[in-house]
Amino acid sequence: MPHDPPFTFPLSLPASQPILTITYPHDGLWVIELHNGEDSRLTERLIVDALQPALDVVEKHWNENRRTVPGTGGEGALIIVGKRNQDKFFSNGFVYEKIKGNSGFFTDIANPLYARLLTYPIPTIAAVNGHCFAGGFMLALCCDYRVMTDGSRRRAWMCMNEIHFGAPWPLSFTAMLNTKVSDHSTRRRIALEGHRFTPSEAHEAGIIDRVASCSGTGVDLGTENVLKEAIKLAKEVSGLPKEGAFGAIKTFLYRDCLQIVGLDAREHTLPLPSVAAKL
Repeated sequence: MPHDPPFTFPLSLPASQPILTITYPHDGLWVIELHNGEDSRLTERLIVDALQPALDVVEKHWNENRRTVPGTGGEGALIIVGKRNQDKFFSNGFVYEKIKGNSGFFTDIANPLYARLLTYPIPTIAAVNGHCFAGGFMLALCCDYRVMTDGSRRRAWMCMNEIHFGAPWPLSFTAMLNTKVSDHSTRRRIALEGHRFTPSEAHEAGIIDRVASCSGTGVDLGTENVLKEAIKLAKEVSGLPKEGAFGAIKTFLYRDCLQIVGLDAREHTLPLPSVAAKL
């Protein structure tokens, strides 16, 4: 029986004009770097041709380790970070003009990604190394943990800004927010006020778990310090999936949310009121 070739890292995806890179800095730790332009927009190409395949690679490698490495093979954690040679953006979300009015984008592309992260079999950590807006905010929220720059070198905000440019939320966004943010006033600030949360505000509100100190000099120091703090957290939680139950527990923990995320967004969309209806 033929065997799959050994896993080789770094691995950039897709093969032609890559916009994502997977590294494996040490046993049981994978890092996915998003580098789709300067602000890592969650385009169809990034999701379908890069991020979903990258999640396949990491999960397959982890399963292979579980099978072949006695004792510690089941340990693991995944970090997702924005472009590493800058500290301005984690992800600026979708390209709104390209998905505007296209509910199928959520049904076929975005929601399957979010559901995948919500049930991923090893701990996932969003290393928020800059602005984290809209769909990028939801990407971070679907991870199990969030570590954010302290904003000391460059301002960084987490924000769902759809209210400010008249974009109704898909039903999946409300389900994920209600699942991951328990405080009603915080949900109101996120969804209905489009508040720009500074790192300290996000931490106080429980949106992020840790703030990484990024003071100092150097173009990439901010991002590398966020990664350093994320790696520290990854080491603390990497033993959780060792027995293989981590993803299974999350599947039931987030069951109600996942049922909504799995609905056809084309059948659950609220259009904006027409101008005539306002007159």
